[in-house]
Amino acid sequence: MRRPRVRLELGKRTRHVTSVIPALLQRLCDNAAIFPPGLMPLDQAVPAHAEHERAPYSDMVGAFIVSADVVPELPALLADRTVTLPLAVTAPKGPHQLSAVLKQVPELPVDVKTIEVAVPGAADEFFADLASVLTATDHDVFVEVPRDDRRQPILEMLARTPYKAKFRTGGVRADMHPDEAELALAITAVVGAGLPFKATAGLHHAVRNTAPATGFEQHGFLNVMLAVDAALRGKTVSEVASELALRDEHAIAARITELDDTRVQAIRATFAGFGTCSIAEPLADLIALGLVPARLLRQESQETRV
Repeated sequence: MRRPRVRLELGKRTRHVTSVIPALLQRLCDNAAIFPPGLMPLDQAVPAHAEHERAPYSDMVGAFIVSADVVPELPALLADRTVTLPLAVTAPKGPHQLSAVLKQVPELPVDVKTIEVAVPGAADEFFADLASVLTATDHDVFVEVPRDDRRQPILEMLARTPYKAKFRTGGVRADMHPDEAELALAITAVVGAGLPFKATAGLHHAVRNTAPATGFEQHGFLNVMLAVDAALRGKTVSEVASELALRDEHAIAARITELDDTRVQAIRATFAGFGTCSIAEPLADLIALGLVPARLLRQESQETRV
């Protein structure tokens, strides 16, 4: 797994700098600090995200996620910002929440990377409403696919639209965590339909684990990558599920490092990333597994002291 090279122009000279974050992990973690279980107040989360943007591990950090109903609070919090804030806007109540947001964001120092919309009712009505609201948008749109009998019809409809899929992979209750079979079926379905997807909730750690504080069974984001790779190579749903069940973190890390550039690109073209209320937890796991250098945290500490 090669590290991406960044091209810098220095007068008439050109040099290449290798990023410390491998391509597989670039922009992997969207910052969902204001959502459960983190619930960081918005006025603290915005400057905290700015710290992530300046950190040595910044290449791993994606957009700052906000719900549509808090967008009106952003102008006061972004008044002093000199560069645009990469933003992901969620509409948990459905497409009707987006009209006001789309009118307001052009006036803000933000760059809306993604719009993520839940399906509150019938699939047919949802897609009609979404199309009417998003007639003029160029943003990536992810539809949160429900975990009920609407899932398959919605995936089939998504395949005929420019929209992408979003799966909920955890939450504040045990029943909000899909098991390996359910998530494997979802991954296999989107791969078969050629649909990119992102995940939200529950992927705080690199490898499948049992959360000590709650006893919840949590998926690992590296497991998800290996599951996507398996699905892309035509493996069965049960074989994809077996990737999600693996718990040998060092064996998983070794397999991740063996992925060639073509497979890395294919995985990330399908698995766009995930929202996490903690950037520190996935970063710490990746450092412990040797997938990103430990000096990132040491350098961060030194810069904080300065």
